[in-house]
Amino acid sequence: MAEDFYKTLGVARNASQAEIQKAYFDLAKKYHPDKNPDDKSAVKKFQKVQAAFDVLGNAEKREMYDRYGSSFGSQRPGGGQSYNWTGQQPGGGFAGGFNPEDIDFSQFFGDRFGEGAGGAAGANAGAAGFGGFSDIFKQFKRANPGRPQRASSASTSRRGADISHTIQVPFTTSINGGEAQLSVQRQSGKVDAITVKIPPGIESGKKIRIRGQGEPAPRGGTPGDILLTVHVDAHPYYQRRGNHLVVRLPVTLAEAAAGAKIDVPTPRGTVTLNVPAGSSSGVKLRVKGYGITPKNGTPGDLLAEVSVVLPKNISESDRKLLCEIDKRYEQQPRHDLHW
Repeated sequence: MAEDFYKTLGVARNASQAEIQKAYFDLAKKYHPDKNPDDKSAVKKFQKVQAAFDVLGNAEKREMYDRYGSSFGSQRPGGGQSYNWTGQQPGGGFAGGFNPEDIDFSQFFGDRFGEGAGGAAGANAGAAGFGGFSDIFKQFKRANPGRPQRASSASTSRRGADISHTIQVPFTTSINGGEAQLSVQRQSGKVDAITVKIPPGIESGKKIRIRGQGEPAPRGGTPGDILLTVHVDAHPYYQRRGNHLVVRLPVTLAEAAAGAKIDVPTPRGTVTLNVPAGSSSGVKLRVKGYGITPKNGTPGDLLAEVSVVLPKNISESDRKLLCEIDKRYEQQPRHDLHW
């Protein structure tokens, strides 16, 4: 059974063109391959939505569809010339005097699908056989090659689209700064390798703007930028708290009991910490100015938190000895533990 284009778009048969357009925009946004990279069923639904709008979005083709149904493509409106699927008349020109050069489709779809819809989108869609939203404009231009293009001051001055991207950086790189490699897939399918400078002290979730590395602008305008969101990898020992650097400092039972001098690596070099005798897990040692150095401001501190580590394979005799030692000293380690 032939597809009912009205049911596909979810509109009544007497729906206005504005209602058809709104239904199409909502469904195209929902099922577009850019937003559903791993959903093959969404690709099929997008194809059906696009095919339905190609017909119902054109007044003359809609009239033919209403009259003849799915076989309208073989009919001739009013006994005259035939029309192809794109709505283009034989010999050039569009039905109803429609001129695709009069509408900026990249801006039209960008307004509805958000920033980057005409630029950054398209990598996933290209893999599925679709272009990004801005490729719809290109399709209209290819369908009407004989018509001269009219440039405007607005189009020549428009920037290229920005590209949103994410990057994972090691914890040490986020503190000290450095460089990272980024692979960016363009709308054309080309993959560019870009070296990114990571500023020292950057936090997870912050953004870096790489100017001029986004999508190229139409008619030789200024290219867009890359908006890079940074995600910082976790470290097995160090954590960030504001501009302070917190380190979990493992010490042996003997070091905790007798005290010890322990070397600790920091962003500013190795420092030697004095662990006081009788230190328990949780004791904090502070080193001023050895934390994170912000771009503008005072460096944070290094906070070393003692963590007593027992031997993994302690013998039974040593275990009994520790219990005997424990009995010699009256302790109440949980006297202030409450809800």
